[in-house]
Amino acid sequence: MQTEKIIYFVRHGQSLDNALPVFQSPYSPLTEKGREQAQKIAVRAANISFDVLISSSFQRAQETAAFIAEATGKRVETSDFFVERMKPTSVNGKLHGDEAANALWKKWEESLYTPGMRVEDGENFDDIVARADKALAYLHDRPERSIFVVTHGYFLRTMLARVLVGDALTGEIFKRFQRGAMMENTGLTVLEYQSDDEGAGRWRLWVYNDHAHLG
Repeated sequence: MQTEKIIYFVRHGQSLDNALPVFQSPYSPLTEKGREQAQKIAVRAANISFDVLISSSFQRAQETAAFIAEATGKRVETSDFFVERMKPTSVNGKLHGDEAANALWKKWEESLYTPGMRVEDGENFDDIVARADKALAYLHDRPERSIFVVTHGYFLRTMLARVLVGDALTGEIFKRFQRGAMMENTGLTVLEYQSDDEGAGRWRLWVYNDHAHLG
């Protein structure tokens, strides 16, 4: 097998909404701890050879990517392919103790593992799996051989589920995968795209959630 492409994925640093009992919004900034985590992964990124830096448009990812850009001299490209799962807008920023928001959240979570089910404007199983496929195709089709991507835990695990399970991915398998796989803030995950002598290619997981830089 020959390696055609290598993708370094990093989950963003800890955000304010990560640390609070609220349903996280796209606009949540990094905490002080999150900035420290971002600085540490930036130091590590400076020792990795890659061609382009891509980030989710969410604030916590953009702030993490800014530290990496400063350490590596790379310009940040933004792509909505790599944003976190899109929850119903109406729950963003609501307290976990808000009964109405919590009930809607639980119903929406069910839709993430139930093909065809939809709750307000939130992504469902079909949406997020399709977006993962598009994101992987986008990375495969880019001309650069080595790419660094700042993204989010749930969506990154979605891409990995497609890589590892492929078309056999069902709602129940997806639920078990998401609930059974942990991911640290700024953990490093690496995928390689490899092809054989006949040109048949596939993604392969090489490294998962390496957070040795956090000590």
